[in-house]
Formats: sequence, C-alpha cells, structure tokens
Amino acid sequence: MGKKLNERQKRAADFFIELGNKTKALIKAGYSKKSAGSMCTRFFENKDVKEYVEERLKTLDEERIASAREVMTYLTSVMRGKEKEQVIVVTGEGDGVTKAKNIEKTISAKERIRAAELLGKRFGIYTDKVNLGGVSVIIKDDIDE
Repeated sequence: MGKKLNERQKRAADFFIELGNKTKALIKAGYSKKSAGSMCTRFFENKDVKEYVEERLKTLDEERIASAREVMTYLTSVMRGKEKEQVIVVTGEGDGVTKAKNIEKTISAKERIRAAELLGKRFGIYTDKVNLGGVSVIIKDDIDE
C-alpha cells in the first residue's frame, strides 16, 4: 500500500481523505501554498497516490461498516443472552428524594426474540412463499364462438 510514497506524500493523501480538499491537504502536509496550487491535480492523479488513497478508504470503510458476519455474530450473542444493556433506574432515597442510577442488565426476552427472528429471516426459516418451480399454466382459447 503506497510503498513508493514518502512520508509527506502519505500525509498529503491522508489529509485529503480527512479534509476532502486537495489543495488544503497538500498545504497541511507541508507543501507551500504556491506549489500546492500548481501541483494539486498532478499529485492526486499519480498512480501510487491513487492506490494509497483507495486502500486507505477501503480500510476505513472496513473499520466503520459492520460486515455481515459481524452482524450475524452480534445477533446470535443477543439471542443467547450474552449481551448487556445500560438502563437508568430511579431509586428513592427517602424524604421525597430520588436518585438515578445507570445499571447494566441482560437484554430482555423481547429483544432476544427479535434477534432470533432476524436470524431466522436471514436463514429463510420463516417462509410463507410456496415454490412452484417448474409448474406453468397455459390458457388455451379453443371454444368456437
């Protein structure tokens, strides 16, 4: 990934990903304002820079976006009651004084059932559709008028 780029070039590409502005990215990476403006297009059209930016964006997407396997693993852990959730509980302290506490509890049965339903949908357990594979209907008008 961008092995042919020096540190300043990598910084410029990273700043471009962060800022979305090519000229500002070059300036922030240490290029002069004058050279940044004139080299902007040429720099970001460079094959190595493009590859570096594409690879970094792919890595960032993988970090931000859950994979299907990750979602299925999470739903399974919820269904099995291994996940916890935070809830606020108000307790009486006496003399009309209450105190709110944040506690951790296991996921409710309702949420566990919902996770099971989502998993079931994913694996096609709940299907109301009837597969009529191979059956065809032909209507022939052979009545003389």
